[in-house]
Amino acid sequence: MTQIAPSILAADFVNLERDIRRVSSADWLHVDVMDGAFVPNITIGVPVVASIRRCTPLPLDVHLMIEKPVRYIEAFAKAGADLLSVHLEADSPAGIAKALQVMEDCGVKKGVALRPITKAEAILPYLEELDLVLVMTVEPGFGGQSFLTEQLETIAQVRALIDRYHPGCRLEVDGGINPQTARQAVQAGADLLVAGSAVYGADDPSQAIAALRG
Repeated sequence: MTQIAPSILAADFVNLERDIRRVSSADWLHVDVMDGAFVPNITIGVPVVASIRRCTPLPLDVHLMIEKPVRYIEAFAKAGADLLSVHLEADSPAGIAKALQVMEDCGVKKGVALRPITKAEAILPYLEELDLVLVMTVEPGFGGQSFLTEQLETIAQVRALIDRYHPGCRLEVDGGINPQTARQAVQAGADLLVAGSAVYGADDPSQAIAALRG
């Protein structure tokens, strides 16, 4: 079954604990960390992740949209992240490899993320050690954007690589997910969907989560 990870980027940060509890029927909680350098937005840091950890039993899927992420892997792992995703575009191959090694040392699940400009083949040097590949279907940085349909081909290509080299790896899709685009992403090969506006913009987030699962 398709799993759903609501993105707290679309939550009400004045009532963050309330909004986290409103999505308790989800499978993961997606936390977008942005540094204002890798992407043109600033969101939250380690102390907020630690606070989130204390108010939900959901696994924390922490998406690091930050430059040279290896610097912060240990801190976010200690704050309570269950899985960390780093962008392949955010550092050199050696830096990405080091970040994944630190994740291994910290005992957190390991993920890499791809911006729309990045080809599926970029995951190959790391794929066999990954727990998750995240394909962005918007340009990272802001919520509420429209799904880039051309990314369906990238999703399908990543699925083919996962099936060939590491079938146990999850394929997550993030950006513009709603019931219609969720079906398209799953048909292309996704098995974990991130959704912000589609969940938190609904009158009943739990019903929205169920609709996304299909």
